[in-house]
Amino acid sequence: MAEDVTRVRDGITRLAGIMARLRDPETGCAWDRAQSFATIAPYTIEEAHEVADAIAREDLAALKDELGDLQLQVVFHARMAEEIGAFDLADVLAGIADKMERRHPHIFGPKHDGGDDVIADWESIKAAERGTAAGALAGVALGLPALLRAEKLQKRAARVGFDWPDADGPRAKVSEELAESDAADGATRAEEIGDLLFAVVNWARHLGLDAEAALRAANAKFERRFAAMEKLGGAGFAALSLEEKEALWQRAKAEEKSR
Repeated sequence: MAEDVTRVRDGITRLAGIMARLRDPETGCAWDRAQSFATIAPYTIEEAHEVADAIAREDLAALKDELGDLQLQVVFHARMAEEIGAFDLADVLAGIADKMERRHPHIFGPKHDGGDDVIADWESIKAAERGTAAGALAGVALGLPALLRAEKLQKRAARVGFDWPDADGPRAKVSEELAESDAADGATRAEEIGDLLFAVVNWARHLGLDAEAALRAANAKFERRFAAMEKLGGAGFAALSLEEKEALWQRAKAEEKSR
């Protein structure tokens, strides 16, 4: 255990030192020195998605690499903050350690009881951290993927009693929003499609499904089948008619399902 802790400490110290050298105003890397929180943020989001992708593919070797890339993002942001005197990496680590202990009183509190209602306790502690002045939806990050953020907003609303009792309500809402999307004109269609997507997320949530994960799986399936369709069509694929492409699509689907 002590050896593992030492390896982790040494690894974090080494990575922080590398970032400090890269950001050195005189001898550092020109690209790294030129970056800001805003320019690095898209990479942070991208690395988080690549972690999720490695998990979805059950590729543990890739997951190790992607977690390293994501850790680099934390060190990068912390270094930039340290340079302007806001906080440093030690503050980041201390802050998350304090938060985890605070949110697990059943483990780190005076009574170690394992917790009978861990999720409820977790949410009540988070709500207390946000403060009484904050609304139920406060703090849901704007940078989240839209489907994931919709689900989080809906869960927050559900905690204060604003929710359908079962899946029938959101399923009916999907039909209602679909009809409104059909009837909408150009000026309001985007809004109605947004309402439809929000309703679909709500329906998926009531069915116990992760809408974000479901869409990622659908994207992967489309990519897989489209690639198979292109392969079946050969070099002249692009010139084929829509009907011919549809026939290849159905063939690709059938071949995939037969495997």
